[in-house]
Amino acid sequence: MNRAKRAFDLVGVVAGACLLWPVFAAVALLIVLEDGGPVFFRQERIGRGGRPFHIWKFRTLAGDHATAVGAWLRRTKLDELPQLLNVLRGEMSLVGPRPELARYVALYDQAQRRALDVLPGITDPASLRFVAEGELLAGAEDPEAAYLATVLPEKLRLSLDYAARASVRSDLGVVLRTLAAVAGRARRVT
Repeated sequence: MNRAKRAFDLVGVVAGACLLWPVFAAVALLIVLEDGGPVFFRQERIGRGGRPFHIWKFRTLAGDHATAVGAWLRRTKLDELPQLLNVLRGEMSLVGPRPELARYVALYDQAQRRALDVLPGITDPASLRFVAEGELLAGAEDPEAAYLATVLPEKLRLSLDYAARASVRSDLGVVLRTLAAVAGRARRVT
């Protein structure tokens, strides 16, 4: 792993934890108060080298339905904050291709499989392009088919293009644009 990128990730995790701990605490409290269920959700994703790992998120569902707090967390993208733990553990980076479910990775062609050569990330240019992915897919007749036919190939193209020329400086730019996008979404939905 590139030492500069890992140092950037660790500094980002420490800074994020220091600045965002009140948000973590408030979100955890809201989730527990809403339905008494667990605060976190873990799901297996495929990481670098095709190795599975468990991604951490704030829980947004109760059964098959989004909770009120969960719907807000998804719209604002704050449900992704616990992935700082994945970054700390070295399973993810702050910036890199978003990790996918095994069933989607199984559909990658040879060129798309290059996305597994780098650490997955919490954000990347594809995440910024598809920041409203949920709303986009909600309007589709078959959301999963639309995701597989249009969204996933474009996300992979953008991610691979970025990974091929990524640097700490470009990662910083993506992180700053992501923070601005999340802040903008939070303002619109509150």
